[in-house]
Amino acid sequence: MRHIILALALFCPAAALAQGTMPAPADADKPAATSQPMVGDKPLVQVGKKSAAKKGEKPAAPGKPQSVAQKLQACQDIDDATKERLICYDEIFKPQPKPKAAPAKGVNDCRFVKEEDERLTCYNGFADKIPRLPR
Repeated sequence: MRHIILALALFCPAAALAQGTMPAPADADKPAATSQPMVGDKPLVQVGKKSAAKKGEKPAAPGKPQSVAQKLQACQDIDDATKERLICYDEIFKPQPKPKAAPAKGVNDCRFVKEEDERLTCYNGFADKIPRLPR
């Protein structure tokens, strides 16, 4: 038991001293504010979000992803019967026009309508029926 206590008494302060001592930096003439953090001989790599790192782009808004109903209602805020509203709907449901599309039973079936005006009317009909969700 005495040997263990003696070993701990010798090794713990030695380990603490070894961590606290650091050799003098080779670049002593450089100011400390401009130097990068180093790990050994290499600079520390800082990892962040890629979207936030790009200049000129806003980072994505934090929060839960929107449901399809919320996205459709957001398209309702765009002026009615415009190309922009159709583009908004087409971003939610990618158009896959068919020559003879069956009557739409749901908003997802509107993507099969070939004519743009008819497709917009189809989307509007279903989006108008969705109850308003709180934002």
